Amino acid sequence: MVEEDIDVQYVKIPQKRIAILEGKANSTLDLLEKNLNVKLYVNVDGQVQIKGSSVDVFFSIPVIKAIGRGFEPSIALKLKNENYGFNLIELKDYAKTKEQLVRLKGRIIGKKGKAKKILEQEGECDIAVFGSTVGIIASLETLDVATRAIFKLIEGVPHSGVYLYLEKNKKWRKEKEKFDNIKMV
Repeated sequence: MVEEDIDVQYVKIPQKRIAILEGKANSTLDLLEKNLNVKLYVNVDGQVQIKGSSVDVFFSIPVIKAIGRGFEPSIALKLKNENYGFNLIELKDYAKTKEQLVRLKGRIIGKKGKAKKILEQEGECDIAVFGSTVGIIASLETLDVATRAIFKLIEGVPHSGVYLYLEKNKKWRKEKEKFDNIKMV
């Protein structure tokens, strides 16, 4: 690697997520470095230094941010693929009180995680609710739909309406895929 090709960027993650990022005996950190082709240095405040080529650092930043916002490293690594994206919604922007924040998180998670599970399945995405944020990782094809579904819940749309919205979008994508395959033949 040529010296001027080296890039260094910093990402701050919550202290509660440092242990997840590092893993036992730095096993997760080593795995991330290998998969992302970068060097990672984490300090006790949660400041993560990412060092490597500009391209590798660019693709590493959302992975580290996603781990910091509640995703397991194996899921966050999907972001290494350029066909995947990450959206982060700050719930404090939509809740005036702590009670409203708890209510919004509850609408997204549901009883025993049922709503979150349905959102992930029908939205073809992964969701992490951590602190006052909701993170969404999905293919670029489904990221916008999954994000809109979360916003619909924030706006107070009944769960059944949100599930129907996701179901219709999933059905439309499958029909479009069939049509695209027919056109290619």
